[in-house]
Amino acid sequence: QLQLVESGGGSVQPGGSLRLSCAGSGYTLYYYAIGWFRQAPGKEREGVSCISGRGDSSTNYADSVKGRFTISRDSAKNTVYLQMNSLKPEDTAIYSCAAGWSCTLAGPRYDRWGQGTQVTVSS
Repeated sequence: QLQLVESGGGSVQPGGSLRLSCAGSGYTLYYYAIGWFRQAPGKEREGVSCISGRGDSSTNYADSVKGRFTISRDSAKNTVYLQMNSLKPEDTAIYSCAAGWSCTLAGPRYDRWGQGTQVTVSS
């Protein structure tokens, strides 16, 4: 059974950077689209970015993170990364990764979810 574990969260100042990791175990991530989602207190969960599976390198980004965040895949490590630069206080949230059949920012389309990692951006 595929399991996903996020890591790399923490506290940074505005303008700082973090790299989140989504590590798969129990099954290869190659066939899955992997999405990153976030949820801040009092707000709805939103899709941040996704990357396609099956050798398709297509990616999608939410407008709020375009130009600042980059999603990538390291198949040898069975891991998907989210590089976050120029972080803003509005980026503060719990970030989760999920595996699904297509690269979409709609959360209900994903089958397996990790537990999440906290990202806090404050001065």
